[in-house]
Amino acid sequence: MKGKIALVTGASRGIGKAIALAFAREGAKVVICGRKQETLAEVVKEAPGSIFAAVCHVGRAEDLQRLVESTTAQFGLIDVLVNNAATNIAQVPVLTATDQQFDKMVEVNLKSAFRLMQAVAPGMCERGSGSIINIASIAGLKPQYEGMLYSMTKAALIMMTQSYALELGPMGVRVNAIAPGLIKTILSEYYWKDPAAETLAISQQAVKRLGEPEEIAEIAVMLASGRSSYVTGQTIVADGGRTLQ
Repeated sequence: MKGKIALVTGASRGIGKAIALAFAREGAKVVICGRKQETLAEVVKEAPGSIFAAVCHVGRAEDLQRLVESTTAQFGLIDVLVNNAATNIAQVPVLTATDQQFDKMVEVNLKSAFRLMQAVAPGMCERGSGSIINIASIAGLKPQYEGMLYSMTKAALIMMTQSYALELGPMGVRVNAIAPGLIKTILSEYYWKDPAAETLAISQQAVKRLGEPEEIAEIAVMLASGRSSYVTGQTIVADGGRTLQ
């Protein structure tokens, strides 16, 4: 990835942070975004290469526009886009979900990815190359109990991935998704923080442990680089075998 410009959203922790650090290790210039400058600064300190931080709320169109404009003005056109930022504010029964929760989940989990792809992909198409990676979830492949809104947004993100891949492929742009299973991050701690919940979760997997963010990052490196030049429109599942059952 030497010489490539990469933009990674939601990179102040968890999977996004691991991806940003892996990209920097591979020689890319990486722009990361998140809502808090102090947490972004900690990632920059850990970087094995070039990482630059930008405060951005992905649920706000004006923030995303400013993020893309400032990145291209400072570094040039973006070669790799990783839509990782997500939220899960509504782990509730379907009949108690509200309009407000629905709108928030769509705004952050889905529309942010749409807006960034709309902003970044034209430059990739002009150059005839680029890689877009959307971080989905196995919840988008199989409904998550009391997690309809999260599952819905991730399922839609997978279909968006396929649609963009179909239309942008002839112009040299590859679009893929990664669907992690249970990865040890703050976003997923509802399922593993309690020892009983963790035991139950891993009992349903072939690999009897939680996944680590760095394991998802290695897949992202492959998809971002020429090592996957014949791969597009795919959703790569990394779930320890959870979806085998």
